[in-house]
Amino acid sequence: MSDLIVIGFKGEDTADQVINKLHALKKEYLIDLEDACVVVRDQTGKVHLKQTVNLTGISATAGGLRGALWGTLIGLLFLNPLLGMVAGAAFGAGFAAIAGALADYGIDDNFIKSVGSTIVPGSSALFVLVRSVSFDKVLPELQPYGGTVLRTSLSNEQEGRLQQALQGVKTAGA
Repeated sequence: MSDLIVIGFKGEDTADQVINKLHALKKEYLIDLEDACVVVRDQTGKVHLKQTVNLTGISATAGGLRGALWGTLIGLLFLNPLLGMVAGAAFGAGFAAIAGALADYGIDDNFIKSVGSTIVPGSSALFVLVRSVSFDKVLPELQPYGGTVLRTSLSNEQEGRLQQALQGVKTAGA
């Protein structure tokens, strides 16, 4: 089961810095992110969403490969597998790209927008859907960025440890 964590930060670019750090930690297998989104509320109060998962590109690639496979098989029936592969890849990629653009995977966009509209102008927030995390390794890495936990599905103990780490307070178990 995944956990949702929403952290607010001072500054419009801080959430971007934190997501970059989390991606580096992901490469070290310390955190497994299912989905993430950065929300920035500029000085005028306008909310900007930056999705970190490009569903259109992922879907188009997978659809193109499936389309090429099926196109080749159908092309063999009509003695022209190359034409079938090209047509199948084009159709599969196009159809899957449209499906990926319309899909709402991971964190609900309406939830992101509603919470994003509550943050202070000139600040940012990070929404992460986490499959697993090594808290004892990840929390110290987040400490320099500060931040405030806005919403979470973590247990009260885990949420408290996260908030203390963000505020720079040493925990007894860490």
